[in-house]
Amino acid sequence: MNLLDFSKANCKNCYKCLRTCQVKAVKIKNDQAGIVEERCIGCGQCLVVCPQDARNIKSDLADVKAAIQQNKRVIASIAPSFVGAFHMQSPGSFAAALKSLGFSLVEETAAGAEIVAQLYDKAIHSNKHENLITTCCPSANYLVDTYYPSLTDSLIPVVSPMLAHGKLLKQTYGYESYVVFIGPCTAKKIEALSFQHKGTIDAVLTFEELSKWMEEESIDIDSISPIELEAAACFKGQAFPLLGGVLDSFGDNRKYEKLRIDGIAECMEVLQSIEDGNIKGVCLELNICKGGCINGPGMPKHEKDYYKRQKRVKEYINKRSSSLLELRPVPTELDFSKIFIARPIKKNPASDSTLKGILEGMGKYEPSDELNCGGCGYNTCREKAQAVFEGMAEMNMCLPYMRGKAESVTNVIFENSPNIILIIDEQLNVKEINPKAQMVFGVKEDFIKERPISIIIDEEPFKFVRDSKKSLLAQRVTYPNYGVVLLQNILYLEKQNMILSIMSNITKEEKQRDELKRVKENAIDAAQRVIEKQMRVAQEIASLLGETTAETKVTLTKLKEIALQETGE
Repeated sequence: MNLLDFSKANCKNCYKCLRTCQVKAVKIKNDQAGIVEERCIGCGQCLVVCPQDARNIKSDLADVKAAIQQNKRVIASIAPSFVGAFHMQSPGSFAAALKSLGFSLVEETAAGAEIVAQLYDKAIHSNKHENLITTCCPSANYLVDTYYPSLTDSLIPVVSPMLAHGKLLKQTYGYESYVVFIGPCTAKKIEALSFQHKGTIDAVLTFEELSKWMEEESIDIDSISPIELEAAACFKGQAFPLLGGVLDSFGDNRKYEKLRIDGIAECMEVLQSIEDGNIKGVCLELNICKGGCINGPGMPKHEKDYYKRQKRVKEYINKRSSSLLELRPVPTELDFSKIFIARPIKKNPASDSTLKGILEGMGKYEPSDELNCGGCGYNTCREKAQAVFEGMAEMNMCLPYMRGKAESVTNVIFENSPNIILIIDEQLNVKEINPKAQMVFGVKEDFIKERPISIIIDEEPFKFVRDSKKSLLAQRVTYPNYGVVLLQNILYLEKQNMILSIMSNITKEEKQRDELKRVKENAIDAAQRVIEKQMRVAQEIASLLGETTAETKVTLTKLKEIALQETGE
């Protein structure tokens, strides 16, 4: 079950998450980003940078509310960075706000940090390892276990302040108590489910989740009356969320040089240097979040000013440092040890021929084609090709290639279209003109570009479209000076504030239509003449037949009379 992932509804293929993820645990499939759990270190940075806010973080809020409704003893363990996450007149106001939500008790996680600091001090003086790495940041631990497994033994085998405090709370208030850690870290959600200490922390809420909950309940921290926290913590434990706060909490040892590292890329760089044997004898405080825990991904969205948060935490520590100097002893009856197990990712490198085929599929036939621009999220084209081979990336993620391909197709259409294509700006100047238009209007591109359209044709239709923002479609226009008849479409492009004109040359069709009309008219005239002639012939024949019949009648009548006379009748 993924505790962290992206919402499928909002992913827009910007690859910002992949560019941010230094360990490349983001998989792109069917143009949708997803987090691969076994590769993820839980830092949550990919979710923070998502411009579409396509975040899907598993929330324990419903479980916490249910525990409160069931009248369980629900205890809040609040990370020391709480004073930076919320604006408040007094830290006691924050405790009062949690009590009003239904929490039975409120304590600072810094109480657990005190225990961790003492155990770190013991570890650094044991001189057992060549290098030591503090283990307060779960994301840093996962980074070592997964990507630098040879350094797993350097991890100080001590639980985080969250787990240490959880153990103290369970011991003090009963193991049936419901302990909720509240802080700025998404990786704590994963750490709480660790099989070694499962049940120590029952739920994890980020400050962002808590902020939304308080908004739903109309709780204003500024206006609520403060109360005292159940247990005060040493100022050394309260300094853990600040960069270098962990190393400052325990003593020095000449064998180890203390190094404070923040940021994923920086952590990876120093770990690689140690793995390569370039650095020895160091005690590292690794902070995956740039600037430490006060810059965690679970901070409320309205608190964006890092330096403002830092100032609040420092002021809080300074106010408490004069009165809280004593460290509480480490309870010997509790187990604060932790075993770190290397869990390296098994990768199957693609062969050179396979990589070559993938690269060619992305239009990279020569080394010079490999731009290594990082637009897809991978540092090099070959790294991206390997990711494609592993099923972590897709071919079409190469932005320069896809853009070049799209432009290539567009250019082919533009250059070879049988239609006249013009792009006009709002000043009615020609921005683009295709070869067909240049041929019809007898003009060269370098002459007409950036000059008024009126130089070659009437600008009035274009002016109408610009002013009215209405397109003109299928208008038949004649340009006698060019000897052409065109079917003109002038389109207004609102987003680009440009005018696109596509014209079809129908001169040939018009000539054919005129010729057909002429042929039809001649045929009609010829038919009319034939008809008239036939009528005249018919009339003449009829007239002749009439005269002949009359003469025949007269002649026959005379013959009849002569015959009758001869017979004596």
